[in-house]
Amino acid sequence: MNTYDLKGKRALVTGGGSGIGLATARLYLQSGAQVAIWGRNPDKLETARRDLSEFGDVLTASVDVSDADQVGSAARALLSEWGGLDILFNCAGHSVAFGPFPTLSLDVWRQAHAINLDSVFHTCQAFLPGMLDRGWGRIINTTSQAAKDGSPQMSPYVSAKAGVIGLTKSLGRELAATGVLVNAICPTVFETPLVDEMSGKSPGAMDAAVKMIPMQRMGRPEEAAEMVAWLSSPGCSFNAGTVFDLSGGRAVY
Repeated sequence: MNTYDLKGKRALVTGGGSGIGLATARLYLQSGAQVAIWGRNPDKLETARRDLSEFGDVLTASVDVSDADQVGSAARALLSEWGGLDILFNCAGHSVAFGPFPTLSLDVWRQAHAINLDSVFHTCQAFLPGMLDRGWGRIINTTSQAAKDGSPQMSPYVSAKAGVIGLTKSLGRELAATGVLVNAICPTVFETPLVDEMSGKSPGAMDAAVKMIPMQRMGRPEEAAEMVAWLSSPGCSFNAGTVFDLSGGRAVY
């Protein structure tokens, strides 16, 4: 695993208790950053904190990032502790539900957008002012290959993740000259709890997705973490509003 020059940087990972978020938190620590992770499950956060302890101290907070009030409160606490934030990795997400579009409830639609899209809005609004004041920051959002291709019976999740692409491109261009760079990663299927959850809801769907990947395997969280860590570093200096595919050759557009 490579390391990146993140000494002195303060990084927050939402959805940092497992999967890509946890792997990225580990690489941030190995690269010299201070790290905080947010998640909804206190037990999972404590397990993650213990797993990461050999690399450094980690701040944890149980936060539902779909809730603006919770994000605001947790952000104020973190900023009070650290004095600022340099890197924001929005990795929290949830598949919510599958089903034919005509049977979907408005509650399911709103829930999917709240956790997958509104959460990015909330965290960016909480931390962006400080980054702009200092003239430096990195925001990395997480979308999905499904947002580009579409996926049957997943319209709430897919449309929310497509919204993340639009927000990333718009905010990236808006802030490109400020020193605050906004980009996104676009994974296909990875070995994560979210993919395990999706597999349980739609048996065979993940097998079919893997068959569409020329490398003929799922991605590993550590592979995504490498991309995120670079996007978080000073070495990433000429990318803004870019969505980086992590698809094993599936996406070539």
